[in-house]
Amino acid sequence: MEQRSLGTRSVSAIGLGGMPMSIEGRPDRERSLATIHAALDAGVTLIDTADAYHRDADEVGHNEELIAEALRSWGGDASQVLVATKGGHLRPGDGSWTKNGDPAYLKEAAKASAKRLGVEAVGLYQFHRPDPDVPYAESVGALRDLLDEGVIQLAGISNADVAQIDEANEVLGGRLVSVQNQFSPAFRSSQGELEHCAQLGIAFLPWSPLGGITNAGELGSRHAAFQEVADAHGVSVQQVALAWQLALAPVVLPIPGASRPQSITDSARAAELALSADEVAKLSEA
Repeated sequence: MEQRSLGTRSVSAIGLGGMPMSIEGRPDRERSLATIHAALDAGVTLIDTADAYHRDADEVGHNEELIAEALRSWGGDASQVLVATKGGHLRPGDGSWTKNGDPAYLKEAAKASAKRLGVEAVGLYQFHRPDPDVPYAESVGALRDLLDEGVIQLAGISNADVAQIDEANEVLGGRLVSVQNQFSPAFRSSQGELEHCAQLGIAFLPWSPLGGITNAGELGSRHAAFQEVADAHGVSVQQVALAWQLALAPVVLPIPGASRPQSITDSARAAELALSADEVAKLSEA
């Protein structure tokens, strides 16, 4: 698979988002493990998770443990796989999401994530979501300290605006390697952040990159262009959505979520789909 840069690492252009395998409506453990193994078999070397990817209050880190088990049980060489996790978002168990950007909490959360993942240092640790009750610089300062202490190897942020990207990069002394924001054919409000990351050479990880695409593979009337391009290439509309995002900038690394082996296998093929400049323009204007 095509490789792209994420900090000092080289990873697959298409990653895997682990959330669907651990929250409400999740599949059984066997199918989840098969899904992760299918991603690895397809050449995926970037897997994104978070300690908050769980359903019940007493299973914090469910997805991290699932990914660790999948890597241990896979028949191939998992040494080059970068597992990216996040901290600062919590799930009390009632279906809601809360925030905790306290630096002391984040430091302990990162260490707990490393333990669940079975690693000495987390490959990429991301501040999950800004906490309005804690100054942003203080939260990101925890990641700076974690880098300096060797608890994490790379630092990123998620759900951030342009000003927060610059602030985080300053706090980290220029060591911010990634920004993970929602971005898809149906959700483009992070276009400015994507372009800012491209200017800075910081990896941009669209989460929910297939948002707006139904199980039937239809985007709706506003995005009929995606279906037209998919039909012209004889591929799924999901592949076109991901290939379009890859074409927007060399820093883009989509991380589609999956809970079935066939879903991530199909998504991984997007790295092989070459869209023309006219097609990219058409999709961008759709």
